[in-house]
Amino acid sequence: MKLRILFLAILLGGPAATFGDAWARDPFVPPYKDPSLPVETRVRDLLGRMTPAEKTAQLSIFYIQGEKSLGELRSLAGRSGIGSLHDLFRRLPMGKGAPVVNRAQKILIEESRLGIPAIFSNEALHGLVAAGATSFPQAIGLAATFDPGLMERISGVIGKECRARGIRQVLSPVVNLARDVRWGRVEETYGEDPLLTSRMGVAFCKGLKRHGVIAMPKHFVANLGDGGRDSNAVHFSSLLLHEVYLPAFRACIREGGADAVMASFNSVNGVPCTADPWLLSKVLRGEMGFKGYVMSDSGSVEGLKYLHHVAGSKEEAVAMALKAGLDVELQWKGWFRDGTLLRAVEKGLVPMDVLDRAVSRVLSVKFRYGIFDDPFGNPGEAARIGDCRAHRSLALEAAGKCLVLLKNDKGTLPFGGEVRTLAVVGPRAAKGALGGYSRYPQKAVSLLEGLEAVVGGRVKILFEKGCSIRGRKDDAGGIARAVKAARAADAVVVAVGIVEGEGKDRSDLDLPGRQEELIRAVAATGKPVAVVLYAGSAVTMEGWLDRVGAVLDAWYPGERGGIAVAKALFGIINPGGRIPVTFPRRVGQVPLYYNYKPSGRGYGYCDGPGSPRFPFGHGLSYTTFRYSNLVLRPERVPAGSPVRVEVDVENTGKRRGDEVVQLYLRDLVASMARPLKELHGFRRITLDPGERRKVSFTLTPEDMSFLDRSLKPVLEPGEFLVMVGSSSGDIRLKGRFTVE
Repeated sequence: MKLRILFLAILLGGPAATFGDAWARDPFVPPYKDPSLPVETRVRDLLGRMTPAEKTAQLSIFYIQGEKSLGELRSLAGRSGIGSLHDLFRRLPMGKGAPVVNRAQKILIEESRLGIPAIFSNEALHGLVAAGATSFPQAIGLAATFDPGLMERISGVIGKECRARGIRQVLSPVVNLARDVRWGRVEETYGEDPLLTSRMGVAFCKGLKRHGVIAMPKHFVANLGDGGRDSNAVHFSSLLLHEVYLPAFRACIREGGADAVMASFNSVNGVPCTADPWLLSKVLRGEMGFKGYVMSDSGSVEGLKYLHHVAGSKEEAVAMALKAGLDVELQWKGWFRDGTLLRAVEKGLVPMDVLDRAVSRVLSVKFRYGIFDDPFGNPGEAARIGDCRAHRSLALEAAGKCLVLLKNDKGTLPFGGEVRTLAVVGPRAAKGALGGYSRYPQKAVSLLEGLEAVVGGRVKILFEKGCSIRGRKDDAGGIARAVKAARAADAVVVAVGIVEGEGKDRSDLDLPGRQEELIRAVAATGKPVAVVLYAGSAVTMEGWLDRVGAVLDAWYPGERGGIAVAKALFGIINPGGRIPVTFPRRVGQVPLYYNYKPSGRGYGYCDGPGSPRFPFGHGLSYTTFRYSNLVLRPERVPAGSPVRVEVDVENTGKRRGDEVVQLYLRDLVASMARPLKELHGFRRITLDPGERRKVSFTLTPEDMSFLDRSLKPVLEPGEFLVMVGSSSGDIRLKGRFTVE
């Protein structure tokens, strides 16, 4: 009997005792289908059963978008299966989309030779991109909350809705740093700061993983090129990459448990990221310890030949990518469906061990996330929880917390009982604002609808669009009508926006079209004017800022945004968000960010100041806060010991409000040039009038360390300056400690 078990184990490719136990339970169940076995055992067994065609199929994505595509999927399943499926049934409501996902999954399991289920993926940057899913504020708005706890609650909802629909992977979060606000994809990011981006990215990954959904931080590593252009060539030193651009990815992997990463289109220092062994193998897997799989950005493997011109053929491009450490290709007609990958294997361009390595990574994630054992969505659950009351309530909470009050002269906001007639003008007033990568159909509560719901019973609302965002010939008449409405009102709200998004980088940061003219025209009436900015990035305001009383940045506040903005305008919500990107005065200052290193000359210009209009972390409130009693313990620190920082914060106004307490650090003397200030801690707190709270932070040895020329972390003795305040430009208290 023992010989029979040993012989069976050898045939199955695993340890005798392990496979003998599996055989004793059910001799007809192959080990890879046995959930009680270790992942490594299941992977090894399945890999040993696969043909080269079946292996290459696991490294590709098939787009599901209609009955015709299901027919093609059936053909693929009969030949070799497919590794991943991308859900494009986005217009189907949650409860109707889940059965289609299940049907596609069932085809693969029942009609492919080995019955390997697919990883079903979708976009879910700030909510699952599907009809009937909950749409939260855009990523940049979530960053403006400075609230990772809220972010994790939101991503938990996203993960729950994804899982119910059958989605097990989302192509998010975007943890690239937005250090140039001309970039059209700033809205998808968490801003310019490595710490804030790391904390929000980790929270996003954790919430998804809790529900068995794979997070995919992107785009590895930096895809913002010169001139603020998306996916253009990047020329960054290894030091800059490790100090600024890699920490968020490292945090998502080590703390957030991310098991997939998307490589970026662009080249870094002359090497395309899709085929860079230094990035994908040495840094990502070696230094960061990443154990998941790497996916290309859409079409970037072919881009090695057609865009970067570093490969002479598609087969050569495929080989370069796989050898460098890429595992899965994202493309409409990819390397599997046109046979490129299989040809590269047959020609010997891709060695079998390289192919097996990539396939093993994909299969390992499938086993770890239980996709073999529980691959289907739950239509009933999807219909029940999709955009349910509890999820809409969270969307409203997030919309309120993402609002940033940029300016508020002489108490222009909130509007009070003196406002009985309100003129609402501007091209964004009657349209909801979800931002890019949003659900279908893109329905959200507009500002106009929100005002009608919140104050419509006691405030008369006069609406005139005024002008379009891009500008049209008939805008002059619209502006005239908006001015007429303003004259008939007690106050005016102007809702404006910009043109941005993927493939829509900006060379001008002013409001486009005739929107600035509209603002100046209604401001000339002398009525109190509040501008509501709907944008995912910074806007320059020098042409109109001094003419209005208040500016409220709403970003893209999600499906309940109109309600939240209306409540903020009338004081039901007290804005407490902070800007996660620096707002310049002029486009010529860009790139402009707060954590710059010392200059050998200066920071200004011969024709204007170098300072920003609004610094990173800026945000006002309808109340006031006082900082006091900064304490550092100890002030003389043995090397390797932490420092505790405490500060008292008191609400000295008459309204309940949120304050974001921010801690910045500077190494005063170091062997390498260090930033003038770096964010090393933040906490959002809510205080009632007169309430005081002690806020504490712990600075670790890692906070006090930096990378030397060899990219090794060092902790040098010396003095550190601690700065605590309400923004990077509003430091209230300072203290010092010395590392011995």
